[in-house]
Amino acid sequence: MRREVPLLICFLAGFFFISDFFIPETHWTEIAHTFNRWAIIVIAFAYVLGAANIVRVNSQVIRRRERDWQYKVVLLSGLALMIILGIGFGIKEGTTFNWVFMNAIYPMQATMFSLLAFYIASAAFRAFRIRTWEAALLGITAVLVMIGRVPIGEFLWNSFPDLVEWIMNVPQLAAKRAIMIGAALGAISTGLKVLVGLERTYMGGE
Repeated sequence: MRREVPLLICFLAGFFFISDFFIPETHWTEIAHTFNRWAIIVIAFAYVLGAANIVRVNSQVIRRRERDWQYKVVLLSGLALMIILGIGFGIKEGTTFNWVFMNAIYPMQATMFSLLAFYIASAAFRAFRIRTWEAALLGITAVLVMIGRVPIGEFLWNSFPDLVEWIMNVPQLAAKRAIMIGAALGAISTGLKVLVGLERTYMGGE
């Protein structure tokens, strides 16, 4: 029963939400929306548990004075500050919470993403080797797109941005959609395996 009951619940829930897309019934849709609202509530509690786990893990590091424990203090202080500002003063535009987010967290996120871009570029430079004509085409296209995305590209050739837009909207978008279709088919097959009980890793088993 420890395995059969979770599998049955998973099957019934999955079948219910899938059937909502195919049954044009008002009452059925209302029930599905009610379950979706319940799921949002469960997700909200999951966020609370995640925050509690962050506090628990980092508090242990601070208490033991382990390596880089000072950064853990900053982390927990920032977490407490944003929770207090959000609950006490709201999160709408013009509030203190929004000001801190736009002037502190948002710029730090942009900095992290910019550093990540340099890291990816350096890793690609070390790992990428042009050994076939496909790799050469990929490398040339990547260089053209990078040059066309910065002002120097338009300075070198006025139509450079137009060329980049064509690359992004025609060949790149076609390949991207093919990848998305393949990923969607993989997700569908995985979902069906979960529904019929062939995939049981979510239960912590095989």
